[in-house]
Amino acid sequence: MKKIALFSVFLFLLTLGSGHAQTYKFITTGFSVMEKNSDGKWGNWSDLQETKLIISLDTNKNRFLIYSQEIQWYDILDYEKEEVTEDNIVNPFSCKDEDGYAVTLSIITRKNQSNRKQLYITRHNYVLVYNIENYVEKK
Repeated sequence: MKKIALFSVFLFLLTLGSGHAQTYKFITTGFSVMEKNSDGKWGNWSDLQETKLIISLDTNKNRFLIYSQEIQWYDILDYEKEEVTEDNIVNPFSCKDEDGYAVTLSIITRKNQSNRKQLYITRHNYVLVYNIENYVEKK
């Protein structure tokens, strides 16, 4: 079963860049956050803020890196099964952050929105979403 999940993720990533690459780069165009309140209920999404950050998915090192003011890294523990619905393609990753806390990262492709991609970082008390695009390095 894990091999099928890895194969699904591989096929998804193959569409993002060249087939032989093992590191995939994205650039963010905006972000928003949603937090749980003191009652444990989810609040509203914050206003979308513009941002230009580089995100790297390194499948050789099983790691996401987000080059924000403080570099964030997430070690991938498991490549979860791809979920396909009428509206979305979701590629979830079970991860741990640099402090060892569990976190889920999901790359979601919005099929009805010109295949717009988003990266969701889900923790127990907040969710952060980045709008992302494939990063093409200038030669």
